[in-house]
Amino acid sequence: MRICVAGAAGAFGLKHLAALDQIDSVQVTSIVGAPGDNIGELAAQRGIGHSTNDLTHSLARDDVDAVILATPTQLHASQAIQCMKAGKHVLVEIPMADNLAQSREVVRVQKESGVVAMAGHVRRFNPSHQYVHDKIQSGEMNIQHLDVQTYFFRRSNMNALGKPRSWTDHLLWHHACHTVDLFQYQTGEVPAEVFGMQGPKHPGLGIAMDMSIGLKTPTGKLCTLSLSFNNDGPFGTFFRYICDNGTYIARYDDLVDGKENPIDLSGVARSKNGIELIDREFISAIQDNREPNGSVAQCLPAMETLDRIEKVMSA
Repeated sequence: MRICVAGAAGAFGLKHLAALDQIDSVQVTSIVGAPGDNIGELAAQRGIGHSTNDLTHSLARDDVDAVILATPTQLHASQAIQCMKAGKHVLVEIPMADNLAQSREVVRVQKESGVVAMAGHVRRFNPSHQYVHDKIQSGEMNIQHLDVQTYFFRRSNMNALGKPRSWTDHLLWHHACHTVDLFQYQTGEVPAEVFGMQGPKHPGLGIAMDMSIGLKTPTGKLCTLSLSFNNDGPFGTFFRYICDNGTYIARYDDLVDGKENPIDLSGVARSKNGIELIDREFISAIQDNREPNGSVAQCLPAMETLDRIEKVMSA
């Protein structure tokens, strides 16, 4: 499998390159960077034969079977469509778009082209969340309330590496997207009721820095989500699963019960790295000619829910 990674010099592009190093029968044959990324130097360091600042050049190559897009959010939909129309399979980092109309167009083009198209909903693959999912699927328990905190300190346009961004992140269409999809994936339901509130918009960034979101499924399962770019403290997303048979707290790839006793995740997946696991699923789906877990079609209902939340906050 010959892969192009676009946005390779960014925080998540580098994560994908490291993950692909762990997967047999995969070769990164091309990388794409933004102007000023020194993408040629990165290619030389990693022994990658082709580098460019123009995705079109990579898509024209015969030695590119599939593309992983770790580019700015505002480019996700247009670049995913560009890849599919070029006949390339595509894994687009979350979110597939920052609005519902473009998300629907991504799904339409995937159906038209027939290639594998997957969205980077990594929470489906983190072993901590897989453990909970397996227990739900086996009938051992059901979620009563998923309580989630997503906290960052991001009052300027900086990425996870502490470098300036050329684009603006978004609490709803990026960070809430993780939790909304996860809640719908874990419960198997689309919320019947949603609410959302947002705080004042940042005068420079033009985005709300704090949000409160609530979801309720037709069977009464709840999700409460608090998000902030103003939190001066430990950052990340922390999930508390309150279930009819136990409580679990997921912190990225670690899981404890409600009394902070560690849960052994050693047998859940072949890796503890969620990025590696999602890349493995993408490659496996291409090889098996099947729909992947996390296909753009499967993730579209989460985008529809985000659109409903946005409408409530704008009312």
